[in-house]
Amino acid sequence: MQHLDRDRLVFLALGESEAADGESTHLRACGHCRGELETLRHVAGLGAGTQGLTDLPDPPEHLWQGIVAEIRAAEELPTLNGRRPAQPGDAADRPAAANRSRPGRRWPRWASTAVTATAAAVIGVAGTAVVLGAGGDEPTPQPTVLASAPLAAFGSTPKDASGDARVLGDNQLHLHVANLPNVPGYYEVWLIDPKTMEMLSVGTLSNGSGDALLPIPSNVDLRTYSVVDVSAEQYDNKPAHSGDSLLRGTLTG
Repeated sequence: MQHLDRDRLVFLALGESEAADGESTHLRACGHCRGELETLRHVAGLGAGTQGLTDLPDPPEHLWQGIVAEIRAAEELPTLNGRRPAQPGDAADRPAAANRSRPGRRWPRWASTAVTATAAAVIGVAGTAVVLGAGGDEPTPQPTVLASAPLAAFGSTPKDASGDARVLGDNQLHLHVANLPNVPGYYEVWLIDPKTMEMLSVGTLSNGSGDALLPIPSNVDLRTYSVVDVSAEQYDNKPAHSGDSLLRGTLTG
């Protein structure tokens, strides 16, 4: 049994032609051609279904190289007077009714090859998107929390001011604050030894609500400098604590 030409199956799968009576009879009898047509229709459907996808990762380079190689190989087929030699299953070997294509849409062999290869690329991209959407990438491991402290309003600070501090295993202090009162200067974060009241500045905050990640010197003993303090400071060129604490809390854990 002679199978239908693959180019013809591509046209049928893309809806560019309607099956002639003889082709319909052949497809009903030939499981091989029927299976190829169903596969090509599935590929075309996947391609159409991914048109609305955005922000997809680029397909791997080897996939594009394969597409280019397929197109070049098809373009280099031997030709006779500008046309390739007739192949078994070409339109010339079939009844005229088998070539009922849409007007103005005659695709050369290399174009159908490119369509098939591009559809394969679409499947690869869509598959990548599905993997990413399904959580294919490992989540970024979170650093260990070594100690934490709730921060409460201190002194005359409005009671709705609050925050929390977490000491992370990578020598960083994660600070979250909310509703700090507006100050004419800036906010500074300190670690305090409650026994001696010695203070160590670890950084500043850009605003009175939000998060900040501040480095902690590796030689600081947090069992000694166990109090986290947020102060209001002036632009007075004085590096010492202003004495105006807004939030405080003691690290535990």
